[in-house]
Amino acid sequence: MVDYRIDRRSGVATYVQIVQQTKQALRLGELVPGDKLPTAREVVEATAVNPNTVLKAYRELEREGLVEARRGLGTFVRRSLGAAPADSPLRAELEDWAARARESGLEREDVAALFTDVLAKHFQAHQAHQTHQAPPAPQTPRTHQAHPQGDPS
Repeated sequence: MVDYRIDRRSGVATYVQIVQQTKQALRLGELVPGDKLPTAREVVEATAVNPNTVLKAYRELEREGLVEARRGLGTFVRRSLGAAPADSPLRAELEDWAARARESGLEREDVAALFTDVLAKHFQAHQAHQTHQAPPAPQTPRTHQAHPQGDPS
């Protein structure tokens, strides 16, 4: 089950925090298809947020196709999000890297900051590359009328 932690000073809307934490649990395999999410009442009791906020988050997750509400039964996970399985080579490499970072004296916050910075730069560069290489969007044919001076305005 997800243990929601709400940071009221983060500047991130509470319902967004619930959505993000649910997605993180899906990526990490903490939630799998068929699992039941905590009821709105359970989340309210654990976090002291408004029940409507929890319901808004669950509706967003449902809209994204990640969960489904079953009347009288609760909200259940429909699908997981892609993540490297525990036995994947990519995950093993990342775990080795994290161990080397720790051995070199970096604290958890240092590793997180470094990793976040590298991710941001990589995905920003990747996104910029895709933007420049993307084929032009199809355009709707336009009809043109001839203008006596050749000026369309």
